[in-house]
Amino acid sequence: MSQAKKFASQADMEEKKVTFSQISEHAWAYTAEGDPNTGIVIGDDCVLVADTQATPAMAADVVRRIREVTDKPIKYVVLTHYHAVRVLGAAGYGAEHILASQDTRDLIVERGEQDKASEIGRFPRLFQNVETVPPGLTWPTMTFTGKMTLWLGKLEVQLIQLGRGHTKGDTVVWLPQERTLLSGDLVEFGATPYAGDAYFKDWPQTLDNIAALKPVALVPGRGAALTTPAEVAEGLTGTRDFISDVYASVQEGVKAGRDLNAVYKETYEKLKPKYSQWVIFDHCMPFDVSRAYDEASGHADPRIWTAERDVEMWKALEG
Repeated sequence: MSQAKKFASQADMEEKKVTFSQISEHAWAYTAEGDPNTGIVIGDDCVLVADTQATPAMAADVVRRIREVTDKPIKYVVLTHYHAVRVLGAAGYGAEHILASQDTRDLIVERGEQDKASEIGRFPRLFQNVETVPPGLTWPTMTFTGKMTLWLGKLEVQLIQLGRGHTKGDTVVWLPQERTLLSGDLVEFGATPYAGDAYFKDWPQTLDNIAALKPVALVPGRGAALTTPAEVAEGLTGTRDFISDVYASVQEGVKAGRDLNAVYKETYEKLKPKYSQWVIFDHCMPFDVSRAYDEASGHADPRIWTAERDVEMWKALEG
C-alpha cells in the first residue's frame, strides 16, 4: 500500500460523463461514471427527484435534462439519506416539498453541520460552485416513519424504510406498478460502498428486503443504472459481498485483539484483489474499516465524522 495517499478524494479532479436515461415508463436515471446518482420519477402531473446532487449549480444540470423530456413542475425532492453530497443541491429544484424519513431528519439535527464540513473537505470536485449552497442545512418539510405513499396522478410512489444500512435513515423510492426502485446508497454498482455511518450487521438483511420486492430496474447510489433483473441481482450481490467481506475481516481482527491500524492494513490487502477496481475504493476503505472496527468493538451507533476526525483518521491509517 502506498504511503501518504492524498487525503480522501482530493486528488480526484477528472470530470465524469453524464448519462440521462429512461429505465421504466416513469423513471429516469441521472448517472455519471461512479459519481453520485439522481433518480427522477415523472408522474402524470408532476416530477419527483430523489437525491439532489451536491450543490444547486450541479442540480441545474439535472433540471436541464428533466426539461428536455417534460415541462411538468418538480413538486417533490426526496432525500434518501442525510449526506451532504446528496442533499445540498435541494434548493436548485424549487420543489414544493422536501421529503425524508424522520431518522434522516434526526441525523441532520445531530450531525448535519459536521457532515457538511467533512464532505466538502473530502470531495472538492463534487461540490462545484459550493457558494451556490444556501447558508445553513437542507431541512425536510415533511417526514415519515416506515412508509409513505405519494400519488403523482395515477402513479403510485412509495417511500419505504426497509432497514438500516448505509445510514439509520435510509429510504428507497419504489414504483410498485413498474417494479422500479431508486435505492440511494444502499446499493452501489461498480462503486465502493461508503460505510462510515453504516450498520454493518443490518445492511445485508436490508439488501435482502430490497431483493424481496423483486425490482426489475434500479437506480443505485453510484454506478450505471440497472435495467434488468439480472443486473439488479448483480448490484445487490456485489454490495452485500463487499459489506460482508469488510465486516468479517474486521471482526476477526477485533476478536484477535489487533489494533485499528493492523486491522486496516490486513483488510485492505484482503479486499484489494476483488474490489480495488471499483470507484472510490481507496477513498472509502479507511472510513469503512474505522466504522466496522467500532461496530465490532461494541459501538452500536456510528460516531460523528468531523473534518478534524477525518484528517486524524487518514493520517493514522494512511501514514
